[in-house]
Order: sequence, then structure tokens, then C-alpha cells
Amino acid sequence: MKRPSTKLKSRTGAIALGVVVAWCSAVVLVLACNQSTGLGLNDPALIARGKDIFRFDTFGDETFWTDTLRMHEVISAAVDPTTALSVGLKVDTDSLPPAVVQGIQNGSISLKSPATTVALLKLNAVVGVKGIVTSVNGQDQLTRVGITCALCHSTVDNSFAPGIGKRLDGWPNHDLNPGAIIALSPALTPPQKAVYNSWGKGKYDARFNFDGQNAPSVIPPAYGLKGVNSITYTGDGNTVQYWNRYVAVTQMHGHGIWTEPRLGENVVNLPDMVSTKLAALEAYQLSLPSPAAPGGSFDAAAAARGQAVFTGAGNCASCHAGSKFTDAPGRLHAPTEVVSEPEPNGGPSLASRSATKQYRTTPLRGLWQHAPYFHNGVAASLDAVVELYNTRKGLNLSAQQKADLVQYLKSL
Repeated sequence: MKRPSTKLKSRTGAIALGVVVAWCSAVVLVLACNQSTGLGLNDPALIARGKDIFRFDTFGDETFWTDTLRMHEVISAAVDPTTALSVGLKVDTDSLPPAVVQGIQNGSISLKSPATTVALLKLNAVVGVKGIVTSVNGQDQLTRVGITCALCHSTVDNSFAPGIGKRLDGWPNHDLNPGAIIALSPALTPPQKAVYNSWGKGKYDARFNFDGQNAPSVIPPAYGLKGVNSITYTGDGNTVQYWNRYVAVTQMHGHGIWTEPRLGENVVNLPDMVSTKLAALEAYQLSLPSPAAPGGSFDAAAAARGQAVFTGAGNCASCHAGSKFTDAPGRLHAPTEVVSEPEPNGGPSLASRSATKQYRTTPLRGLWQHAPYFHNGVAASLDAVVELYNTRKGLNLSAQQKADLVQYLKSL
């Protein structure tokens, strides 16, 4: 998320060297502790700690969201629960006391008052947003605010009302409009706000604050990652920790260290509140299974026929191979090979902005749940995915083959 200033700055020289040495030592210590259990990333205690980090840890990013963007002022003055829900923020019912649930149901608690949003933050009930609320002259005031991993990579089951329910960790929040939320900041210029407001729901540009180019990507799932050894749409890293560090330090603006020699990036934001948490965070994410397709959501007989199309005439399995349906990390693909390029609206190629300059074949999991598809969302449905491949790859699939293939994809 782009800072009001145009450059990300880092410490250099002896200070940076000392920080890196300390960071390496911390990582070695964490790995040693994990290995001593004999369970590694399957350690229930490590997973439980990672769950807490995923849901509630800001990595100290309040210094950005509060001190720089002044979002606590915006929330206190203008963001009532109705507005918050309209931009895709979610409320966790498990964090609500019975009296609050009853008050929302009978209307005695107003969903049109920013004070109610502050009260929900005090209860830790707003998914992915962490607030510090203090009493000033007998009134609750939001004094600090930050964000967590769950903001973009969790949603709720809507069991209470739209946007209000039980958490679904790992599910991408495609109702979320991150750009519109950021654009509320009084610290941004009109041109900056225009960029953020252009992104739309379910999309975020994780390179904008580095290169100033505007081409948002679809927020990806954080489930079904176990056994996936090529991370991000462009396969920049081979572990979940790579992406978690990048997001925590450079996008959430938490306190930590990020270096990527292939892109000449070196961000040092002290003290490091990220490195020692990465193993636990990864363990929790790897524990999140892909959601199975709901019963009755696809035609089983058609899906069986569609599997034959997938491995045969559709040629899908030539790239979507193996149990994870990806040929990465052994193989990445040039932008000219993928059907999602060129980017919509004349935007810059995501691959050109990455470390690999190529694309990873995206693993297929929980496809029924996370439309739109491809890194840039150019296909709104699985029908559109199949049609795009059929057209651009010249597959000449029949209408029946395409319909069956869609049913198979729905089953994954």
C-alpha cells in the first residue's frame, strides 16, 4: 500500500548489517525450536500460535495506518458499521457478547453510528482490523489502528447477516475494497486517491508502492497451500514465508526486513516484529484445507466426462499437472504463453513487475469459491475461463466438452 511519500527508505551500512545478522540468528533460533518438538510445521502449538498471528498480529503496522494515514481519525468520524460492511469489512460473531448480538437484532445498537464501529473494534470483532480503544473523559476513543493478514485473506459465513458471521480463514475476501478504504485517508493526495479508488472489490496492487504502476491483481486464497512450492502468481518465492514477509513488511507496513536482490529491494523497518513469527504463521496457513465443493453444486456425471477433457482434448493437464494441478516450481511460463495477457485496460504486465518476469501455473483448489479467475480477474466465471482457453489456444472444444469441463472445475 503506497505511502504518501514516493520512496521506501532503508537503513544502510553497519546498522543494516547488524540487523541482518540479528535477523538470521532469530530465524535459526526459531527453526531450532520448531525442530526440537519433532513435529515441525505440524506442531499443534505452533499452528495455534500462527492462528493468533494470522488473525490478530499487526507486526506494529499501526505506525503506518495511524501515524501516517490517520485512519483512526477517519473511522472515528465517518465509518459506521453500515459503511464498513459496504466496503467489504467483516464482523466476527464469535467475538460478540450476547447483549451486543441482541442489540443488533432488535435495533437498539445503531449500525449507523461510528461509535458502534469503535465498540466493535474494542471487542476485536472486525476481521483483520485491530484497534486500541481507550477511555477519555468517560468516552471510548479509537487511538490506534492497524491491520492483520485476515483483512484480505479471511471472510465470514454470513450466518448472522451479510458480512456478519463466523470466520472463514484463508478464504479471500472478494467483497473487500482495499483501495476505497485506503483512499479515505486524509494524508493522501487526490491523484493517489484516484489510483486506489480505481482498484475495485477483491483486487489489490502489491507492486504499486514500488513501481508506481497501476494494475491490481485478484486477492488470492490462503488455503490449500500445503505442498505448493511456488508462491505468488509469478512464482517469486518457493515458501509461504517468502510472501508473508513481503506482505507484512512492504504492504501492511509492519516492522521487519525485506530484501529481494532480483528487484533491488531492501526495506528495513525496525524493530523487526516479523521474522520470529513467520514459521508459526506458515504452519497455520498450511493447516487450512481447500473448501470442498458443496453438495449439489456440480453434476458428478458431467464432471467425470470433464476430467477426460481436462487430461485430453483440453490439454489442461500439460500445465495443471500432479496432485496440486501445477507444473511449478519446475516450470514457469512467459507472458506470451498465458491466456490472461495482455492485461485489461492497457495495464502493465504483472510478470514484468516481478522477480521472475514469468507466471506460475496456479494450483487448482476450491475453484467454486474464489471467482473471478486469473491473476487479473479477466474471467468472471469458470465458463468464461474455459471459453478463454478454447479461443486463445484454438482448442476447438465442442459445447458439450466445454460444459463438462466446467463441471469438473467446479468439483476441484
